[in-house]
Amino acid sequence: MELGLGRVVATPADVDRFIRAYARGALTTPAIYAQQFTFRPGSSEPLGPGTNEAGLAIFRYASRCGTVYGHTGNTLGYTQFAAATADGSRSVAVQINGQITPTSSPEAFAQLLEVQTSAVCAALSA
Repeated sequence: MELGLGRVVATPADVDRFIRAYARGALTTPAIYAQQFTFRPGSSEPLGPGTNEAGLAIFRYASRCGTVYGHTGNTLGYTQFAAATADGSRSVAVQINGQITPTSSPEAFAQLLEVQTSAVCAALSA
């Protein structure tokens, strides 16, 4: 991972390692982890796959294949999704070089959600 001048450059493998550790609570204290993993109705921006619920800096995505914890995001020409199981044993990282939102391109965004859901299903069935 490269840091500098207001940017972070990370490969999908970097993001995957991070989200596995983050989801299992390896990057914080048990007390903070408990607060972060208290979920309420709400969604990430852009919306993630399945039913979204919001914690503190992390979201729960209940897909048709199971539940994962992570985050989505748009950054200057990229759309990203990273999530892992609560124990960090399974994960998914999807990064595309296009900034796709439900309002900018509803059809492309629907396809992106399907790709994310398929990736979650593949990760959970492996």
